Amino acid sequence: MESRPLPEDKVDNYRFRLGQFELVPIMIGGMGVDISTTELALAAARLGGVGHISDAMVQHVSDRKFDTHFTKAKSEKHRRTRDGFDKTTVKFDLEHLRQAQLNHVRDTMERKRGPGAVFINVMEKLTMGAPGDTLKARLAGALDGGIDGITLSAGLHTGSLRLMEDHPRFRDVKIGPIVSSLRALKIFLKSGARLDRLPDYVVVEGPLAGGHLGFGEDWRQYDLRDIVAEIIAFLREEKLDIPVIPAGGIFTGTDAVSYLRTGAAALQLATRFTVTEECGLPARVKQEYYRATEADIVVSGVSPTGYPIRLLTYSPCFTSNVKPQCEAFGYLLSREGTCAYLDAYEKTPVDAKGRKLVPREKVCLCYHFAKFNCYTCGHYVYRLKDTTRRLPDGSYQVLTTEHVFRDYQFSTGQRVALPEAAQPAPAALADV
Repeated sequence: MESRPLPEDKVDNYRFRLGQFELVPIMIGGMGVDISTTELALAAARLGGVGHISDAMVQHVSDRKFDTHFTKAKSEKHRRTRDGFDKTTVKFDLEHLRQAQLNHVRDTMERKRGPGAVFINVMEKLTMGAPGDTLKARLAGALDGGIDGITLSAGLHTGSLRLMEDHPRFRDVKIGPIVSSLRALKIFLKSGARLDRLPDYVVVEGPLAGGHLGFGEDWRQYDLRDIVAEIIAFLREEKLDIPVIPAGGIFTGTDAVSYLRTGAAALQLATRFTVTEECGLPARVKQEYYRATEADIVVSGVSPTGYPIRLLTYSPCFTSNVKPQCEAFGYLLSREGTCAYLDAYEKTPVDAKGRKLVPREKVCLCYHFAKFNCYTCGHYVYRLKDTTRRLPDGSYQVLTTEHVFRDYQFSTGQRVALPEAAQPAPAALADV
């Protein structure tokens, strides 16, 4: 599927047609917890592309943004289980969950301007003690809030369409899964066929993507271009007009064009947007991303989800012995009230002073995502320093979403446009 773009071919020469939308073929991925912020998604929509928000730990996000108290209420309700390892009674209030999602989505959609679209990334692996019920509540909140599209991630989502089928917007909202293989797409298509509701698009995520991967320990044996080519060929053979959107390791506009010229409809991008002003990562973490080298990247099995996860080796979560935070969070609890971190923490010994040692097998993903202590990243995070300028104090200049978006849209020849040099702050006027 290798194809060399023409010298002046650029992303802006193409358009992504999706129902009533005619879009710049750039989609910013839905990174959680609130890394793909409302502000990041709105910037993408204003520029004519697609922005995502994420519903990862949405009650926690709602509490931070709208002064709700869903996390505290859940923690107080289940306080009697804090010192034990039996979490079978730790459940979410489904109306609180729906309301948190509604808050997040409605606020975003009310502020949306421009010709683009805003989607939400909804993860099946957030089992939350009641997989079907909690997923249905999150989907209902997103639909009620007026979201333009729902991207179904972190799982096969064989039952997710049925959870939405009674909603009045089920036939109108754009729906698409994230898959990492043709096999996964075929499984989703079968579930859609039963409801006469095929996906409006499909995101094909390769092994160089950030965060959790849809591959096993053999992820190095796969190539995004091969998977995309196989899926495009299958859809053509089946005469299914479903736009294909590659994701993972697409670092320049020239990389993006090479997929568009071979049949992709758009590109999902994330890594370069993690270090923008609108991104939800704290300023200190953005600098940690900039300083990364290729040797600092690891694909690890520490996630309780069971998926491999790509992150930086100096992420603070690796050295943490935090007590499981299931009463407040509990987003990864199974319906039986279990979690791989719970098991790892329980069997980890204590030191001579009775303090729990650091669990080596798993990390408490809920707690550390909430604190931005898991530096999840795409494979090319080590190239971020080449996209900006080094400042006199040794830090790196943070970019705007518009700068990165326009660079993807208009760049050619594998070039990356550096930002204009940051101007020093004006000196304070002397007292007179």
